[in-house]
Amino acid sequence: MAETVKLLGTKGSPYSHRAEVALRLKEVNFEFLHEDLAHKSDMLLRYNPIHKKIPVLVHEEKSIVESLIVVEYVHEAFNGYAILPSDPYERAMARFWASYIDEKVIPAFWMSCWTDGEMQKGFTGQAKEALTILESQLKGKKFFGGDSIGFVDLAAGMVAFWFGILQEVAGISLLNEEDYPVLCRWADDYCCVEAVKESLLDRKLLVAHFASKKEKIFATKAPVYD
Repeated sequence: MAETVKLLGTKGSPYSHRAEVALRLKEVNFEFLHEDLAHKSDMLLRYNPIHKKIPVLVHEEKSIVESLIVVEYVHEAFNGYAILPSDPYERAMARFWASYIDEKVIPAFWMSCWTDGEMQKGFTGQAKEALTILESQLKGKKFFGGDSIGFVDLAAGMVAFWFGILQEVAGISLLNEEDYPVLCRWADDYCCVEAVKESLLDRKLLVAHFASKKEKIFATKAPVYD
């Protein structure tokens, strides 16, 4: 009997993107169930009652939540493409850099887009420092995972695709070829991978989405990352 694999997520989410790319790399047949986060489904609330967020992977009626945990589960549960390295040290380092992206790179960049004045200046400095450190990890490599994309590349998917959209909407230039040529080259290569392309929403739709979000953020003065 065929395995039942479902992914609850949204096409515009960089976190759903991580899980979807992992499944595509493994060539797993799965059903993508789109979630309207303004009206969360009973299924989402049942399978992720703690955080009530996407993505949620449902495999044989068991649920796995939190995007990086989902990616690790996909790596371990299904045969085929190696998302994480086999060497214990390299695997630990991949987890470290994935955490660095979530804890340092993404929050600082996000806040740089939705603040102004001295507050924005502070977050911009943090974002530049974090991007410089991240770029240093790519020197001499095509992808963070080596010659093919891996765990850190999936963690950094938001950097590759969403950052350009965010800074266009915000009217800033943080991630650019002049300051970060290696990261920008990597971003282009990442977005050309077939499993990645199949998992991305149309750029124009995301620009419109974040433009609408910008109005709400500045109206409420609450640039909380979600």
